[in-house]
Amino acid sequence: MNQSEPVRQASVQGRDIFVFDGLVPDSYVAIMAAALDAGPFKKSESARRETAEHKHWAAEFAVEDARKLPLFRAAQRAVEQSFGTSYEMFRSYCNLALYGDMLFTHCDCGPQEKVVTALWYLCAKWDVEWGGETLFFDDTGDARFVVTPRPGRLVLFDGAITHVGRPPNRICYEPRYTFAMKFVDRDG
Repeated sequence: MNQSEPVRQASVQGRDIFVFDGLVPDSYVAIMAAALDAGPFKKSESARRETAEHKHWAAEFAVEDARKLPLFRAAQRAVEQSFGTSYEMFRSYCNLALYGDMLFTHCDCGPQEKVVTALWYLCAKWDVEWGGETLFFDDTGDARFVVTPRPGRLVLFDGAITHVGRPPNRICYEPRYTFAMKFVDRDG
């Protein structure tokens, strides 16, 4: 099941996005989703300074703990393959989105920073009708690329790309978990 090549890739204004499926077994994804169901989520994160009053659910994970997960090893290999070997994880957390939540567009870093976001979709199952896609935008605010949540899918992207994870649609009663690992270029 270990796919090492991206199933899709794109570039938004010269900044890369890679989508991988099958890097971890479905059984592991189901275990992670079940563990996250009991996770310590708090309404603590906001997308941007001007949307700070609109917090969304997140749970921080110590980098040392995240490095022990099969998710980290798979993400690190994919980052090295796609962006180079000088990247090191500096933050790890999980977002939780439910129907009715409000999530805003944002960038994970400034345009001069070299940050790669590794975003895992950790849902035991997902239906295309449930929504919850991650959209990537150009500088004019036009959507240029979309990634559908699928169990165990990994999307890697340049953190300077404006993006948003949309909450699930009304018919979805499942949480949308996205486990983020942020990598910075040690040389850049």
